[in-house]
Order: sequence, then C-alpha cells, then structure tokens
Amino acid sequence: MNSPKDNRLIDGVAVKKRIILDVKAYADQYPDMPRLVSILIGDVPEASVYVRNQARGAQQAGMPFEQVSWPSDITQDACKSKLLALNDDPTVLGIILQRPVPSHINVRSLQSAIHPLKDVEGMSPASIGNIVYSDVALAPCTAAASVALIKETGLTMEGLEVVMIGHSEIVGKPVAMMLMAEGCTVTVCHHMTRSVAMHSRRADVVVVAVGKAHLIGSDMIKPGAVVIDIGINQIDTPDGTKIVGDVDTDAVIEIAGWITPVPGGVGPVTVAILMRNAMVAHQRQMSAGWL
Repeated sequence: MNSPKDNRLIDGVAVKKRIILDVKAYADQYPDMPRLVSILIGDVPEASVYVRNQARGAQQAGMPFEQVSWPSDITQDACKSKLLALNDDPTVLGIILQRPVPSHINVRSLQSAIHPLKDVEGMSPASIGNIVYSDVALAPCTAAASVALIKETGLTMEGLEVVMIGHSEIVGKPVAMMLMAEGCTVTVCHHMTRSVAMHSRRADVVVVAVGKAHLIGSDMIKPGAVVIDIGINQIDTPDGTKIVGDVDTDAVIEIAGWITPVPGGVGPVTVAILMRNAMVAHQRQMSAGWL
C-alpha cells in the first residue's frame, strides 16, 4: 500500500480536523448548546461503530451528544411518537437515526417524522428536496463530504465533467444534485448503464458508491482524474479481514491525479459534516425563534 504521505491521496482526516475546529469555535460561544440524539433501534453492531465515531466527533466539536437505544420489537407508531417528542424538546438540537433498522420499521416514514430543522443528517425527504433548489446547508453528510473532498483538490468546480457511479437516494442522487448546484456536468451510472467504463474514462471526477470491493480499476479512469471512493467493503485476506473501497486504490492511484483512501477518506469527513450540519441547525433554530 502506498505511503499515507503520497500527494495523490486526499487526507480526509486533515479535512475533518479543519471542519471540527470551525464547529468547536462556534459551539464554544454557546455553553447551553442543546444535544444531539443518536438513535439505535435493536442490536446493530455495524451501526454501533458509526455511533462511536459520531460521539467522538461531537466531543471534539464541543457538541453535547446522547446515544439512545430502542428495542428491536418497538412498533412503527411508537417510534414515530418518540421522534415527535424529540422534535418538541428544546434541549434536543438534532436527531440522528441509525441504519439499518428492523425489517418491520419503515425508515423513510421515520425520516419524514424528523423536523427538517432537526434533521442534522440531511436525510428527510424535505432536506433532500431542498438540494434541488441548491439549498445544500443541511445536505446528506456523505454526499456533502464527497463534494468537500473534490473541492480539496483546488480544481474549479464549474464545468467539471463528473461521473457518479451509484444512484442511491442517500448518496448517489444527492451527490449528483449537489455537484450540479456547483456548476458541474454530471452523468449518473447505475446497474442498468450499458458501459460504465465508457462514461468514467472521460470524466474529470469519478465518484463511486456501489458497495462492491475493487469494482473500479485503472482501465476505467482518465489520467489525472479525481476519484472519490465512498465504498466500505470487508474482504478476507491471508492476514485476516480488511476494509477496502469500491476502487482498486493501489492500481488506480498510478493513473489518478487524486484519490480518497479507504479508510481515511470520505468516512472521517462525513462525521465532520454531521457536526457542521448541527451548527447550521443551531443557527436556523435560533433564526426561527426556537432557542
């Protein structure tokens, strides 16, 4: 694996630290800052990792943070009632709903129940809809992290040819809309695209969020392109399990101008964006007279 000091690797940890410092400078002005509430429904070990990262990020940013766990057999109606109570609680700044949820729970319905001004994840239909109108201040965290990392290259966003591989509601589609708001020309590829490589090879920027280890090889990238790897996949190696992205980093780094490592790329910045969204939520709640 290449050295972390390789200039082609975009350092997500450094970007995270910068954003967190900005948020902390803001939070320090408000000693009575309301808290973030992170909700786990049932026993979800993989989500517990995200919660720990969020708690650590909140501590670094000076944001009060509380983790709550609801039983796996909780009803949809009970979840909704609890969320509405959190909406009405002035001591709650933002609500974070961890995925996955039990199969009997409709997560989209629950996201809709979170008030847009407390939707620090940017995942409610209202928040995602705002992106269409270029209101990206409370955008989905992973999508916003991807845009921030593209900007980290110093390239002019206007006119960039971007190929987004993956079209999920929480990553692919928001990334595409946010980049269009920045003036980029965006092509979205998905499982029905006839030749993904035909599109990706002409792109200035390739963003990948599919969930298939090493899907993108060096033959799919234009020399000098920016590659943003959102994928997180666990693979077995002779030395044990390993976390890798959707991009074959070791091969693609020889072609790309910039690439995000996995881990250490999009992930840390996603946590930082969550804290930045919390800061924006606080500003908007004050403007609305809530605080």
